[in-house]
Amino acid sequence: MSTPAEPNLAHTNLVGFNTIVIREFSRIVRIWSQTVVPPAITATLYFVIFGSLIGRRLGDMGGYTYIQYIAPGLIMMQVITNSYGNVVSSFFGAKFGKHIEELLVSPLPNWLIVAGYVVGGVSRGLVVGGVVTVITLIFTHLHVHDMLVVMSAVLLSSIVFSLLGMINAIFAKNFDQITFIPTFVLTPLTYLGGVFYTIEMLPQWAQHVSHANPILYMVNAFRFGFIGVSDVNVGFAYAIMIGAVVVLYVACVWLLQRGVGTRE
Repeated sequence: MSTPAEPNLAHTNLVGFNTIVIREFSRIVRIWSQTVVPPAITATLYFVIFGSLIGRRLGDMGGYTYIQYIAPGLIMMQVITNSYGNVVSSFFGAKFGKHIEELLVSPLPNWLIVAGYVVGGVSRGLVVGGVVTVITLIFTHLHVHDMLVVMSAVLLSSIVFSLLGMINAIFAKNFDQITFIPTFVLTPLTYLGGVFYTIEMLPQWAQHVSHANPILYMVNAFRFGFIGVSDVNVGFAYAIMIGAVVVLYVACVWLLQRGVGTRE
């Protein structure tokens, strides 16, 4: 028989979780000129320069026009960077503003705090991804090969990089440390993750090196959902994404419980 405290605790957890999610989404909408406009402009420039100008000289790739081939990669690139950027900036901002302590001493469990921030990161990733998709339709036609693969791949990828953004924010001690990883690690891996090319164009040794890049699997799983073409085994790509979600989520909860970066 349940005690009266149990439903109250569940209600408290629900209210706390909803508060984090609403705050994160409100932040995305409030600063839309920083969260939505820049990726929209960047995507437009990519389509104009790489798709319309350079793409005409490159010809077809994987049986599709170059702009159709790179479109899924460009969408995924914006989803990845914005999911990561939202969580790392929001959580570190809470640390820097010294109001993260109020959240950590609340009755809200750590696993739910992590989930709230992840939902915020995913929300921004999907909003920006939707905007870039609309821009894509201005330049080319998007054929959808498997909608389930499209939605699941973008969702899993967004969760993975939201969790990575939280880990970065937990360890960061200043603003320089929240920009180092996106600039010197995330951006190179994204550009080398098959967004603009098929790895079949690379020398054999470079293909082997590319397979060590996890973003390659995310981009190609997403691309497979659109045009049915992939440089990697899609099943293996899902195994990597799901495994990364589990490992990173557990790591985030453990770091919060240990007070790493928040009680130092």
